[in-house]
Amino acid sequence: MSEPAVILAPSAAARVAAIAAKQAKPAILRLSVEGGGCSGFQYKFGLADAPEADDTIAETDGVRLLVDAVSLDLVSGATVEYVESLGGAAFRVTNPQAASGCGCGASFSV
Repeated sequence: MSEPAVILAPSAAARVAAIAAKQAKPAILRLSVEGGGCSGFQYKFGLADAPEADDTIAETDGVRLLVDAVSLDLVSGATVEYVESLGGAAFRVTNPQAASGCGCGASFSV
């Protein structure tokens, strides 16, 4: 079996499930990549109601992560985690394709 295109870590799956339950929505997180940010591209997260036809789907503990075909080229092999620190809590993408990132961790370049 081949490696999944993207990985949803259990920490992120648990957080998505909690947010979705509060909002009475399906436990589906969409990750997309947009131009902008301090390094050229930025990650965008949001809850989704259902997958689109061209989405790649990763599933962990019953929670799905959706990535559209265009964004997948930029995040293939990445892991999405949920981290809590003194500076706050956020979803974090560990992206092996990113040549550099920024201090906030929300944008990257390839």
